[in-house]
Amino acid sequence: MAGQLEILTAIRELTNTKQLDKTELHGLLFDGITAALAKKHGPTVQAEVAIDEDKGTIRIVRLRTVVAEVTDPAREVSLEEARYEDPEFQVGDVLEDPVDFAEFGRMAVLAAKQRIIQRVREGERTKIRDEFTSRVGELLSGEVQQIERGKLVIMLNKFREAEAVIPYREQNHREHFHQGDPLRAVLKRVEETPKGPRLMLSRGDPMFVKALFKLEVPEIQQGIVEIRAAAREVGNRTKIAVFSRDDSVDPVGACVGLKGSRVQAVVNELGGERIDIVPWSADPERFAKLALAPARVARVFSDAATKTIQAVVDEDQLSLAIGRNGQNVRLASELTEWKIELYSSREWMERGSEQQLFAPLPGEGEENVNPRLAEIEGLEPATVAVLEEAGYRTLDDIIDLDREDFLRLAGIAPEEADRLMTIIDELTTEEGQGEEPTATSESEIPEPALTGESGDDGTIGSDGGAGDATNATDGDSSAESDAAAAPASKRGTRKGE
Repeated sequence: MAGQLEILTAIRELTNTKQLDKTELHGLLFDGITAALAKKHGPTVQAEVAIDEDKGTIRIVRLRTVVAEVTDPAREVSLEEARYEDPEFQVGDVLEDPVDFAEFGRMAVLAAKQRIIQRVREGERTKIRDEFTSRVGELLSGEVQQIERGKLVIMLNKFREAEAVIPYREQNHREHFHQGDPLRAVLKRVEETPKGPRLMLSRGDPMFVKALFKLEVPEIQQGIVEIRAAAREVGNRTKIAVFSRDDSVDPVGACVGLKGSRVQAVVNELGGERIDIVPWSADPERFAKLALAPARVARVFSDAATKTIQAVVDEDQLSLAIGRNGQNVRLASELTEWKIELYSSREWMERGSEQQLFAPLPGEGEENVNPRLAEIEGLEPATVAVLEEAGYRTLDDIIDLDREDFLRLAGIAPEEADRLMTIIDELTTEEGQGEEPTATSESEIPEPALTGESGDDGTIGSDGGAGDATNATDGDSSAESDAAAAPASKRGTRKGE
């Protein structure tokens, strides 16, 4: 009886410690007693176990089938032996032998203990797996239990049985922890090991920043605001792109909080790491502009085939767009998942790009500036066919050709060459042609108005981004000197320009 009470007491303590219910408790006892009986009588033994927790008793009955000839002594008994117990036994009946706890030897008890421990561990592993597999990306809290070769072993506050570690590569190396220090980390993944599931935590992954913002920003918890993308260089800088499902909620303002209270709480947890919060956009060009904040981008061009963005910024914004050691553009590229190439406006002009720095005005498309030969009024279809066969297809292709160049083409007569030169002259008239150029003194030149192409305030609006690109002027003196250097306006223009 004393042995039974001790076992029940130990099992109850085990149940409370490992958070097992009564059904699991009875299953553990049955497995342990079955293992002890198998150690004594054989692996095929059959038994019934009845547990009465109120009285503190465990009743064990061994079951053997009555047979004419015994082939398995562990589960069968001969008819002759069974009739010693009861003369009325027949073949096929079941003999019930009560088993006393005192009959179990030391080896049987050890086998029962080993089976119970194994079942407890299996139950723990299943619980850990079920509990944390669906919680990847959530914030977990605990304390440093041990430090092994740079790896932090964490004891979680609400699930102490779980094995949780922060590998060296997932740490912020500007932080230093000691045994017993409390900390928070994000669950990155659950790994399967021979000893069971292991929780891999991280304080260096962008998911950690997302989890901290989810903790601080109620709109993220409610699903109104979402962090669509994040890029991070641990300990230095983080960029996140946020999106709002409600037009009345500003996603950036929600993450910043009143007087920056929400973002400051995240910065404090990260040890002063700088955080840039930008709006998310489905348009890659606009998203690239926003991601390069705080720099103001004048123009961007995208190539979807190579997933490359070419961003043009003013001279005074170039260093800000690049960032320290290229950090800003590198994080912006990671955030957008596009390769970003930065150019200053001067580099872009010197590069001789075929694309314009600024978008054309409404109604001023490329088709008006450089029409195809078939669209030019006055050109015969036969002439167009000859020119296109020679590789000339637009006005720009023939604008610099002379009369002799046309005569070299098979099918172009002298009269047709003269007509072509006349058409080119009409389409490329010069302003002020026929007027005698006169020397103009600097005092007679009116002061130019400092206006931008999109308004009278001297600014050129960007397509949307971190800010409006400003068209900087060099002052009145430079404007006057430029005007004085040109005696007359004689710029070649095309119709429709």
